[in-house]
Amino acid sequence: MTPTAPAHGNLHGVLAMLAAVGCFSFMDALLKTLAGHYPVMQVAALRGLAALPLVVGYVLWKRQGRTLLRVRWGLHLLRGVLVVTMLALFTYGLQSLGLAEAYTLFFIAPLLITALSAPVLGERVRPRHWVAIGLGLLGVLVALRPDERAMMTLGGLAVLAAAACYAVSAVAGRVLTRSDSSATIVFWTTSMLAAGAGVLALPGWVGVAPAHWPLVAGLAVAGFLGQAAITEAFRHGQAAVVAPFEYTALAWGVGLDWLLWHSLPDGATLAGGAIIIASGIYLVRSERRHG
Repeated sequence: MTPTAPAHGNLHGVLAMLAAVGCFSFMDALLKTLAGHYPVMQVAALRGLAALPLVVGYVLWKRQGRTLLRVRWGLHLLRGVLVVTMLALFTYGLQSLGLAEAYTLFFIAPLLITALSAPVLGERVRPRHWVAIGLGLLGVLVALRPDERAMMTLGGLAVLAAAACYAVSAVAGRVLTRSDSSATIVFWTTSMLAAGAGVLALPGWVGVAPAHWPLVAGLAVAGFLGQAAITEAFRHGQAAVVAPFEYTALAWGVGLDWLLWHSLPDGATLAGGAIIIASGIYLVRSERRHG
């Protein structure tokens, strides 16, 4: 997609991004629900195992099965470890945090990716980028309310650690796209999540109640559709146009918290989220202006 892309292409991209964020938000709500009944690592394993059949079907549909073994194993293994750790930490955080609170803290991830892009990807990070990163960190501190009790909240710290894992995984994924296909990357990430989390969860595995199998199926469908939608978003629309709409996850989080758990985030969480969103939008708009 070039900077001179037609308006209807950007509109298509924006609508696809909104759909992707909605799918991922429903997936996170299902993770939060299941985390109240099963060990954290088991929930992470269920996420990978449930999605694996859909991913295999996707690889076969793309006719890329022959490329699965011609990959950069070191980076794939690194991403596998990071994805297992990230999902386990995020699910743990959801046990004590609402979706909106968790999203507020997780929004630091795009800024961490920017910070890593210079040393890892060789991209130039200008002073305005560091200003945005500083504002994002300020937003996290506001959301956490940095008194002794807030700073020691394990749920909040777990989500921040999950965001850091996600950022490193995303940068590693960008490196992989230079040599491996998208279908291959999705296949090995999902397979390693299923295998790694499954092995770790096996000693304490709890039988899944029949009433919860529809939720597990929902994890697979929501995650798969979200991935497909976000791929469409960046295929049809300019990244600088569609990326800011990822922050609509906060609105989804607030709505789902109210609908499912009858709770709303407090003023400090919303204020911190507003600062983080503003810093991210500033960063994207700055990139668009300077090409």
